[in-house]
Amino acid sequence: MTAEIPTIRVMALHALAYCERLYYLEEVEEIRVADAAVWAGRRLHEELGEPADIADLTIESAELGIRGRLDAMRRRDGSVYPIEHKRGRCRSADGGGHEAWDSDTLQALAYAMLLEEHLGRSVEEARIRYHASNATVRIKVDDRGRQSVRDAVARARELAQSSDRPPITTEERRCARCSLAPVCLPEEGRLAHAVSADAVLADKPTPTRLFPPDTERRSLHVVSPRARVGRSGANLTLKQPDESPKRLGSREVSDVVLHGHAQITTQALRLCAKQGIPVHLVTTSGAYLGAFGGHSPAVQRRVRQYRGLTDSAATHQLAQRLIVAKTQLQLQHILRASRKSSDIRANIEAPIAAIRRAIAAAASAPDRDTLMGHEGSAARAYFQALPALIHSDVSPQLKPEGRTRRPPRDRFNALLSFAYGLLYRDLVSAILRVGLEPAFGVLHQPRSSAYPLALDLMELFRVPIVDIAVLGAVNRRTFDADQHFTVTGPQVWLSEEGRRRLIAVYERRKHEEYRHPAIGYTISYARMLELEARLLEKEWSGEPGLFARLRIR
Repeated sequence: MTAEIPTIRVMALHALAYCERLYYLEEVEEIRVADAAVWAGRRLHEELGEPADIADLTIESAELGIRGRLDAMRRRDGSVYPIEHKRGRCRSADGGGHEAWDSDTLQALAYAMLLEEHLGRSVEEARIRYHASNATVRIKVDDRGRQSVRDAVARARELAQSSDRPPITTEERRCARCSLAPVCLPEEGRLAHAVSADAVLADKPTPTRLFPPDTERRSLHVVSPRARVGRSGANLTLKQPDESPKRLGSREVSDVVLHGHAQITTQALRLCAKQGIPVHLVTTSGAYLGAFGGHSPAVQRRVRQYRGLTDSAATHQLAQRLIVAKTQLQLQHILRASRKSSDIRANIEAPIAAIRRAIAAAASAPDRDTLMGHEGSAARAYFQALPALIHSDVSPQLKPEGRTRRPPRDRFNALLSFAYGLLYRDLVSAILRVGLEPAFGVLHQPRSSAYPLALDLMELFRVPIVDIAVLGAVNRRTFDADQHFTVTGPQVWLSEEGRRRLIAVYERRKHEEYRHPAIGYTISYARMLELEARLLEKEWSGEPGLFARLRIR
């Protein structure tokens, strides 16, 4: 039995004519973003008051291979024609007058062909009403127009069979108005094509930033063990002990993080799944347990990822770039934190020299084991230098003695471990949002419950998001050695109030903005998490060279 070929949305043909990559992202990879222009277009259709014989007519044709919903249909002087409404302006014709845009023309022709089949009679024209221009453009429906629709359907089906994204459009002006520019990253793709992976980017022009500077939504951390997240209509509600319930709009929340024994209702889970809000479960010590999310088809993206990871030379290069970036970030951090004190700098010259040697050696490491050895040498030197960066008037109990993880054995390491857990959770969200498989990375191996790809990306952000923020908070005496920590034998944990304070420190740092040195524009670290995941995807999607070039001054 042959599977029935699904029909194609007429709106998808509109996207195809505008940009093949837009069509592929929306229809094949099923990525859709409703920006301000999309919402404005929806409101226009809801508010239309123009008389019509039929409005909002949905038609599907297996023979034509398309389906769609007409805005309106009118009969005039024995003829019938579809009307398509557009919020924007029409194209100016040579010598004056009005013309329809090519993508709008294709869409109107497709609706006319659907209407012909539905009514069983010829449709000789379609009309497009451009409200910003206050003009109506007539589209002749002839054999040439009908063939253009058939050709578009054939091309759409051809693209649907491929796992490779089409190239970025050559008409750059179209990207500036595209709702999927933050996913496609066309300007970054053009920059990647303009330079090789080893080129110096400083002298290259800064691309136009089409990526939003910061996330509009914020993470909802639920720390109290008796707190519960519920639902009220399209809102989430947060009920905490001895506090009035708080109502949060679902469009204000990027993700929900349940710490320890905090609870969430099934009604709230349904709303989160519908709105694409992941729900993460972590322990009171910050260990990641797992996540709940809605349906996220990402087959083509993961096929490209698996295919890219089979290239051992390219994978090693990416792993090498990650370790060099991490060690350079560590070096820049301790140089930056000690630049105002010659005494501190003198005390950490040996660790600084060790990190510099590790950077040089990592850049030429022939295999993963050697690379990880140099990374370990740099890490030991880095954590040897950190205690010298803590102000002398800070409690000695808040100064670390090296790096201890499971469990942390001093207060500074307890802060680092918990904040690294927050960073790991954010990176898992970013990876899933981009549509990659977190279980397969370029550097870390799948030896534990932690996702290797999230651990890979953590190497880029440990220093700029966590280490700098924690060191700054300790030096500002944000944490009290007695009140904000719990000591059980050799193990040290954060108290509930300590967790709240560290979450606040972390979230503030995450939304600070910084100029990305490789891309050249300024965005928040929260956005940068997703940006680096998308730049990694570009490494095996034909636009390599920009991943893991994050540095600090």
